[in-house]
Amino acid sequence: MSANIKITPFKKVLIANRGEIALRVIRTLKEMGIKSVAIYSEADRNCLHVRMADEAVCIGAAPSPLSYLNIDAIVTAGKITGADAVHPGYGFLSENADFATAVTKAGMTFIGPTAHAIEMLGVKSTAREIAVRAGVPITPGSDGIVGKNFREVARKIGFPIMIKASLGGGGKGMRACLKEEDLELMMETAQGEARANFGDDRVYFEKLVLNPRHIEVQVAADNYGNVVAFAERDCSMQRRHQKLVEESPSPFVDAVTRQKLQEAACKLVKAAEYRGVGTVEFLMAQNKEFYFMEVNTRLQVEHPVTESVCGQDLVKMQLQIAQGEPLHLTQKDAAVIKCHAIEHRINAEDSEHNFTPCPGTITEWIPSGGLGVRVDSHMYTGYTIPSYYDSLIAKLIVTAPDREHLLARCRRCLGEFLIDGVKTTIPFHQKIVNNPDFIKGNMDTGLIERMMAQEKEQGEGKK
Repeated sequence: MSANIKITPFKKVLIANRGEIALRVIRTLKEMGIKSVAIYSEADRNCLHVRMADEAVCIGAAPSPLSYLNIDAIVTAGKITGADAVHPGYGFLSENADFATAVTKAGMTFIGPTAHAIEMLGVKSTAREIAVRAGVPITPGSDGIVGKNFREVARKIGFPIMIKASLGGGGKGMRACLKEEDLELMMETAQGEARANFGDDRVYFEKLVLNPRHIEVQVAADNYGNVVAFAERDCSMQRRHQKLVEESPSPFVDAVTRQKLQEAACKLVKAAEYRGVGTVEFLMAQNKEFYFMEVNTRLQVEHPVTESVCGQDLVKMQLQIAQGEPLHLTQKDAAVIKCHAIEHRINAEDSEHNFTPCPGTITEWIPSGGLGVRVDSHMYTGYTIPSYYDSLIAKLIVTAPDREHLLARCRRCLGEFLIDGVKTTIPFHQKIVNNPDFIKGNMDTGLIERMMAQEKEQGEGKK
């Protein structure tokens, strides 16, 4: 081992999150012999991650600003329990540079990129500038934030355009504008949503790619300049910019395009001097040309898809990098595709009534099982889903040697997944895996909306 490599093993890690992702991190910590500290709000006192952790600290009332977004309370919990490091999970404070700074100042390690990298890549307009310097293709767009001259900028790009919030994610603060007459209204709507969700109403413009694929590449980078990229995930099955189904490898991406995607992702990560695990997201046109979209400087909800396909524990990889270890695999190792995988996001929502959240008590919980099945969840019979947080209750990850067998297995798993007491999106996922376009691999980001429109027309025709 090189003399300049310094490894500081963690003894105790606080997970600054809740539910499924907190439980996911705890499991890897146990396998690595590292103690875990859970935090929880008053509403999460009976949540499974609290039961499974070695220690647990209540950090406040149910609303997120009073608990899971309370930087001072979380840092204090880390200090009083003697945690060496903090794992942010996804959502909440996972991409908050101030949080990363506060953790570091308190003498703990933030398991993720530096605050500087989070700040740079979190501002999407800045991330685009880094992509340009790295030679990664981007869609034509505004040179940074648009101001009072937004009409002139939009005309120069040419309609249709996409208006995007400079900060944030999750599809918030995004509006497609197809013609100039709608520009002012779309601007006001996007800015209002960005202001409400991120406290910042700055936006920028991109040329709208019609009927694109949403393709993302998982990357990992250590402290010594080593970077690897894994097989792509196809996240085109989404509703209102929210992903519902993720698949790897993409049925649309060939070997040559896959290599180009991986090379582009690695170049961008190196240009940003990124450290840790992250995701580079692209839009892909029907001619397989792709354009940089954004970087997620954290673990993704859909990371189990990549873990299944490449045979790696990405949480373990995060921890090893944060401890100072070099990557234990090469790009050749990372590029190996061992199987096909699909993740279904199961939400407590009524898909027949505009996906309305359905919090409540689970009266029966029998998850799918058998060969090639993984269920990541914090649910159990008798658990009451609080109304304060995201409606995700389970991730069903299915693997198979090829896509045909994978779809058959998905149908079987969705059919046997039993959840009573609350409505879930399982019936809608069953429609997806039986949709002719999805079966053929002909997905784009508008397929689900077209499915719903067709279903509505058929329903009205029966009246």
